[in-house]
Amino acid sequence: MIATNYTTARNNLKKFMDHARDNYEPVIITGKGGNSVLMSEEEYNNLMENLFIMSNPAMVAHLKESMAQLASGEVIEKTIDELKAMEDEGQ
Repeated sequence: MIATNYTTARNNLKKFMDHARDNYEPVIITGKGGNSVLMSEEEYNNLMENLFIMSNPAMVAHLKESMAQLASGEVIEKTIDELKAMEDEGQ
């Protein structure tokens, strides 16, 4: 994560926006009244989705169960073509 002061951020806003978006790396903008964070929209949306999922105990439990099934080999692997065929068959 990089940090810069308000004046530098203002004078180089495009550069910092491109950096945050292209590198998935937040930029800390420091100021006398406190700091702010500049991040890509994609990173922000991902953060909000994770907060939503992690705030729902049922979703967390389901996710943990799914991870345990994966770790123990309780999975069925399908190719994209196999999934499309299943969809076409109405399964």
